[in-house]
Amino acid sequence: MRAAVYRGANRIVTETIPVPRIGRNELLVKVAACGVCPTDIKKIHYGTVPPPRVFGHETAGTIVKIGAGSKGGSVPASLRFRIGDRVALHHHVPCMECHFCRHHAFAQCAQYKRTGITAGFEPAGGGFAEYVRVMPFVLPGVVKIPAKNSFEEGAMLEPVNTVLKAVKRLALLPGDNVLVAGQGPIGLMFTKLLQLRGMNVLATDLLDSRLRLAKRFGAKWVRKPEAGGQGTGVRPLVSDLRPLTSDFRPQTSDLRLDAGILAVPSDAALKSAIDAVRGAGQILLFAHTKRGAMTEVDLASVCVDEKDMLGSYSSDFTLQREVARLVFSRQLDVRNLITHRFPLEQTSDAIELASHPTPESLKVIVNHP
Repeated sequence: MRAAVYRGANRIVTETIPVPRIGRNELLVKVAACGVCPTDIKKIHYGTVPPPRVFGHETAGTIVKIGAGSKGGSVPASLRFRIGDRVALHHHVPCMECHFCRHHAFAQCAQYKRTGITAGFEPAGGGFAEYVRVMPFVLPGVVKIPAKNSFEEGAMLEPVNTVLKAVKRLALLPGDNVLVAGQGPIGLMFTKLLQLRGMNVLATDLLDSRLRLAKRFGAKWVRKPEAGGQGTGVRPLVSDLRPLTSDFRPQTSDLRLDAGILAVPSDAALKSAIDAVRGAGQILLFAHTKRGAMTEVDLASVCVDEKDMLGSYSSDFTLQREVARLVFSRQLDVRNLITHRFPLEQTSDAIELASHPTPESLKVIVNHP
């Protein structure tokens, strides 16, 4: 089969590799669509993991083979999988027994940190290949795709899951005011999910095209922050939020934010959001994933003002049914987020575009014939 193989930092090579062999109670899935995720991009660009690997974990496809292990040659009957089923895959599932799982901190569970889907080599998702092997421990996260929905919609379950998990970490009430800094694909998902839950969203971005989309996705207010502090290699979408309260107060009398969500890794945006959030409000970091990154914070804002700062990382498989309902019912219509599609042979081009988005680009998908 053909696969886009990671061969070192910034090096993706399309090669022919063996179709994965499956064992008892495992699935072989023919990949139809796989989203390009920033998490994989960082690993590829910075060479943070040893090669070779096949990345891609936002995956959907068709079951073409089922390993022996129960009656009828299928996986456990409770999961009801059959050859020909169209499925959305889920590559991380926790043990549900350890200390972290008992505290609902699934992303810290040792089993969760294992990747249960592979196209070969060290398991890394495998969606940038024609076929993937799905291991038994991640089967509880696999979801069937309804006939009316596309494989691309199925591939979007995983990123939507990560956003819904983050939203549920915030102690929000309907009518609360929430900043979402950055209106890329993830920020737009935040905007829509918050709007569906009755929040008033202030969406910020440096691109007018994304602010227009934010309004379509349910933002009550949109704002283009002042540009500045442009770094090399990474363009911050938000650089200064300090003026937002003075800009809005004359029209809304007493607009204060109950929470701020950082969907961009901007320290300036973080500090400004902390200033803008009211006492006892919350700041959620969703994009600050680089180890060793440091910034200054006025600790009195945490202690005296009782502002909480928290993070959210990866997904929660217990939310899969709720996520599937949101996506497949099109309450959250992810089709509007997908702007660019590439064939498997052009996976490196897909990664390049997702790494350096244009004003017209949002979610990038690798499609398989």
